[in-house]
Amino acid sequence: MTITDGINIIKNAHEHMSDAPGVYKMIDNNEKIIYVGKARSLAKRVINYTRPERLEYRIQSMISNVAKVETVTTKSEAEALLLEANLIKKHEPRYNILLKDDKSFPYILITEDHEFPRICKHRGARKIKGKYFGPFASAGSVNKSIADLQKAFLIRPCSDSFFAARQRPCMEYQIKRCSAPCVDKISRDDYACLVDQTKEFLSGKSRNIQQELANQMAKQSAQFNYEKAAIYRDRIKALNHIQAGQNINLATLDDVDVIGVYQSSGHACIQVFFFRGGQNYGNRSFFPKYNGDSSAGEILEAFVGQFYNDDNIPPKQILISDNIGDKALLEDSLTQLCHYKVTITSPQKGEKKKLIEDAVRNAKNTLQQKSLSNAKQEKLLKSVQDLFTLPELPSRIEVYDNSHISGKFEVGAMIVAGRDGFNKKAYRRFNMREKGFVPGDDYAMTEQVLMRRFKRLKMETPQKTAGIWPDLVLIDGGAGHLTIAEKVFDELGLTGQITFVCISKGPDRNAGREQFHMSGRDSFTLPMTDPAMYYLQVLRDEAHRFAIGSHRKKRAKSVSKSAFDEIPGIGPKRKKILLNHFGSVDDVKNASVAELQKAAGIDRKIAEEIYRFFH
Repeated sequence: MTITDGINIIKNAHEHMSDAPGVYKMIDNNEKIIYVGKARSLAKRVINYTRPERLEYRIQSMISNVAKVETVTTKSEAEALLLEANLIKKHEPRYNILLKDDKSFPYILITEDHEFPRICKHRGARKIKGKYFGPFASAGSVNKSIADLQKAFLIRPCSDSFFAARQRPCMEYQIKRCSAPCVDKISRDDYACLVDQTKEFLSGKSRNIQQELANQMAKQSAQFNYEKAAIYRDRIKALNHIQAGQNINLATLDDVDVIGVYQSSGHACIQVFFFRGGQNYGNRSFFPKYNGDSSAGEILEAFVGQFYNDDNIPPKQILISDNIGDKALLEDSLTQLCHYKVTITSPQKGEKKKLIEDAVRNAKNTLQQKSLSNAKQEKLLKSVQDLFTLPELPSRIEVYDNSHISGKFEVGAMIVAGRDGFNKKAYRRFNMREKGFVPGDDYAMTEQVLMRRFKRLKMETPQKTAGIWPDLVLIDGGAGHLTIAEKVFDELGLTGQITFVCISKGPDRNAGREQFHMSGRDSFTLPMTDPAMYYLQVLRDEAHRFAIGSHRKKRAKSVSKSAFDEIPGIGPKRKKILLNHFGSVDDVKNASVAELQKAAGIDRKIAEEIYRFFH
């Protein structure tokens, strides 16, 4: 197609287009969405694409690939912005600026659906009733904060079911990280006071809490209650430890996100610092995907629109390093999302300006480090390209391995690596299908995994889209596995279209002497000091780690199953009744029908069902 063809398609679509606000989708010949945009007026916005001389090169290239235009009308432009962000996340159009890391952020949750609230880490939708504090930059920082908060406020971290089953204090009480409300070591009112103090501290009122604890310590000490005074002393120490871990504290700001962007050589890094209640909750780096010709303001506008959602609610104030075009629209959209006023500003002086400069400086340093890492990665990929005579530098390498124990809990695993390192979002597990399958047959497992993977890939993307189809397939195995791979690719008509290599341990299974097996070549090895050898070992070891981890999860899930799970009519409630009455599964097995009936809620019919199952 040419740009003229694309213009004609857009003109024809424009004739039937509404003047309402909404979202438009540009679609190519393969029915793939290549661009998503929002508009106050769809008709007025889309007609601009028929005058490409006014548009940047990236958009001109997009127009030349347009085969169809679809629109969705909305009630307002702010609603269109939210829909645009969701569609971009879902379809990842190649001509949009993309936020690649959309993983949800962890929060601290203090529940409110129990008379003795718990403190825990939470990700995802806020379906549990309670007070949420965050977001935090990493799960590690949340875990550390919760551990410190337990020392300071003695709030329970355990699940409600664990709480209900306690008859004596657990280890958390012994190490002074819980007040043991489960066994009445603290009254409901006193525990509620601890919960309120925790919420106040997380809301930035730390000075009031410390003063209150200091007063209580002095009071107990004056009354010669030195043990109680020591408890307050330890809680004050824990609070000081939490505050010492806050690198930057803002006396003049409450809840704010600080976002800075740095660009260099067609790449960009965005740094986001999270401040809540004047406390620093950490920062995270993002590397948006774009064509290199977008301005810092355009990158920030796309980032903010995609970054905030129902799982990641924005604060009342967002500071950004560069001005953006649709600031008022973004503010309106985010305000609708969280139901309070959100402001976006680009500060020019004072404390806020220093925060922005710090974010941009961090973004610059992070981008430089990533560039050095990418240069090393590309050098390794070039050595792999030369070793296996690949036509291009590989952008996607898939590595396969299997794991089982004595033919049980079989699982196949696929990991993916490329120019940005390991792509963990693309990892896949394969549970073995038992039909016509001999347990523990590693060759059969490899055949099943490869057949399922590439049969589906061929069906879903027959055009062999780059980045979705692998440039190299690496299989953990020897010459026998190579024969299996040749058979699978021949059956699927893919022989000669995909380069696949098997890697096996050398003599005495000595790492560093791996043998490589390829169709049409004798098996060969590489010097132990060769960078390509080391890189391929790393890929194989990562696949091995993922396969073993998947196998262990499957085995643990099976082991955790109760013998009661297969008995008709026995659910969680009756299972608990039986275990509480008899003490163990073995005692239930050995019980007579009459003895089973003595358990609360077990009538004769159910008792006979249980007895028949075990006998």
